[in-house]
Amino acid sequence: MPSHLPDNIDALWQRIATVPTFRSMRHYNYRLFFFGQIFSLIGTWMQSIAMSWLVYQLTYSSVWLGTIGFLTSIPSLFLSIFAGTLADRMSKRKLIMIMQMAALVQALALGFLVFTNLVTISVVAVFALTLGVINSFDIPSRQSFIIDLVGKQDLANAIGLNSATFNAARIVGPAIGGLVIGVIGVGWCFTLNALSFVAVLVALVKMTVVEPPPAIEARSSMADALKVSIAYIRSDASLTALMILVAVVTTFGWSYSVLLPIFADKELHIGAAGLGRLYMATGIGAFISAITVASASHRIPPRRFIYVGIAIFSFSIIGFGISTSPALSMLCLVGVGMGLVACFATANATMQGNAPDALRGRVMGLYSVVFQGMMPIGSLLSGIVAHGIGVRWTVSIGGIICGTTAIIVSGIRKRQRNTADAHE
Repeated sequence: MPSHLPDNIDALWQRIATVPTFRSMRHYNYRLFFFGQIFSLIGTWMQSIAMSWLVYQLTYSSVWLGTIGFLTSIPSLFLSIFAGTLADRMSKRKLIMIMQMAALVQALALGFLVFTNLVTISVVAVFALTLGVINSFDIPSRQSFIIDLVGKQDLANAIGLNSATFNAARIVGPAIGGLVIGVIGVGWCFTLNALSFVAVLVALVKMTVVEPPPAIEARSSMADALKVSIAYIRSDASLTALMILVAVVTTFGWSYSVLLPIFADKELHIGAAGLGRLYMATGIGAFISAITVASASHRIPPRRFIYVGIAIFSFSIIGFGISTSPALSMLCLVGVGMGLVACFATANATMQGNAPDALRGRVMGLYSVVFQGMMPIGSLLSGIVAHGIGVRWTVSIGGIICGTTAIIVSGIRKRQRNTADAHE
């Protein structure tokens, strides 16, 4: 009986994969990746809330919160193209493993400094910058690696399930993190996050994936890699519009997250545990949206997911900005999470699915420049603006900018399609 157990388990997964939502689970390598990610992402979200709360406790400053957000993301603006080119040149699995081990060491070291009372805001800034460098290499390689696990046919579903995992962890991680901070201290969040990376490393070691050989044209300079990536995006008007939307939402919309500690403390008066609930509310909405994308990506046009997502996000973030009730604020953040994932998960799948194999790493590197690289500018800007006009006006104005941009871009694209149809 035990000798047949693996076959029975695989048969069970094949049966589960007949459900459209979980069809990527028929791939053994993806299952390993999926479950390894669950543990790692819970730890990542624990560290995220711990970092925000630590910065706020050290400074009580919206400017410092924005600055740390800036330092965490700014390396992507300069390194993602290089990282994408590197992903096209070498084994993505090896590159991911190196970055995961680096993140493990970073989290462990920061936890040690907190325990020994050696942490200062300058130390946190250095570690934030270090984490940003690690993420700059990890994200393009991890995103372009998914297609090697499931193929193009199941790519959109796999990205939807990845997003569901990410946001399920966003529900659980901050809730656990807020509890850990309140009961045994912020340093344990960093330590537990370090341990969580072991799950991903074990999953990567156990994989039997065969990666495609490095692209010959990837052996070019960084300038050439950038030119090729930009030329590819510019050759498709829909991808250009997609990049514009992602850049605007990342810069003016998602930057609300760096101000959440101030909302929790000064505006809603709910403390560290309440901050965890705010993160959790966003995660609930994002999880719902991710499951929807995974289930319906083969039936609903990507454009509809993206524009409906931005509309939901814009209305919800404006509502969050003006809400004075913790319950209403959490409800608005559910909508924020739903809108962000509907937009970003679909954009990610569209970019990866359309990119040629030889360009995928570099295209995702350019996407990371927009997705991750614009975030630090938004974080720093929101911190400075919030210092001048307050956090409520800052996030509300960001929502207005995102919604207005989506309306303008949608109108332009509609006219372009009508013109193309008329010419045909």
